[in-house]
Amino acid sequence: MSVVGLSTSSVYPESSARAFSYAAELGYDAVEVMVGMDGVSQEIDAVVALSSHHGVPVCSVHAPCLLFTQRVWGVEPWGKLQKSAEMAQAVGADVVVVHPAFRWQRDYAREFVDGIAALEESTGIAFAVENMYPWRTSKRQKDSRGLEMYVPGWDPSTETYANTTLDVSHASTARSDLLAMAEAMGDRLRHVHLTDGTGSAKDEHLVPGRGDMPAAELLQALAGRGFEGHVVLEINTRKVEDRDERVADLAESLAFARRHLGQAATGPATP
Repeated sequence: MSVVGLSTSSVYPESSARAFSYAAELGYDAVEVMVGMDGVSQEIDAVVALSSHHGVPVCSVHAPCLLFTQRVWGVEPWGKLQKSAEMAQAVGADVVVVHPAFRWQRDYAREFVDGIAALEESTGIAFAVENMYPWRTSKRQKDSRGLEMYVPGWDPSTETYANTTLDVSHASTARSDLLAMAEAMGDRLRHVHLTDGTGSAKDEHLVPGRGDMPAAELLQALAGRGFEGHVVLEINTRKVEDRDERVADLAESLAFARRHLGQAATGPATP
């Protein structure tokens, strides 16, 4: 049965510590740590302590490969991935989520596919490469093309990675066929970032069910084929007015995942 987790990025600008608290309060199975959102997320001992204190395991670690986390844990990309694996091993997680290399990271990009395979071999951790999207300006919103900023490409389903992550909002921004991408990934699909979108260039990360992506159909298809990977809620709650609204969004997202995966609620589905 799939593990339903909560990404610490879902509670931003609140802290990673608060994400563990919300996960315990609402009945999430686990937490995904987005490294770099705050100082606590960068400290292995702190993450271990939070997991133990709240009784919520860590299922995955998201490596610091966003534009605004380029200097977290240094600037050498392979060293950042090695550190992510060390955190995963320390907290008992079995997946590190990683984005494809940026085009300007030439040496890293050139070695990326083989390097990811070598890291998996040496660490025993699955490095699940996440689907991204072409970068589009507002003038390009009606055009499915965009600037290709990732090497070897933004769609990991076309590469030879052993493990992949499927992000629903990124598929929306890329105007990808979500269900076809999941099918193409097949057994290599290890990790899902459950969210939603409306095809905007802004990468919306909506509460699932509030956009127009077939998120429900994706979960139903995964459940039907016995998917045992992680389904992690990675939503944007930055614009909520208060804590109650954030809790409501997190609870609604969890209920959506449980319902369409065919799982019984394991905790309070509503605040």
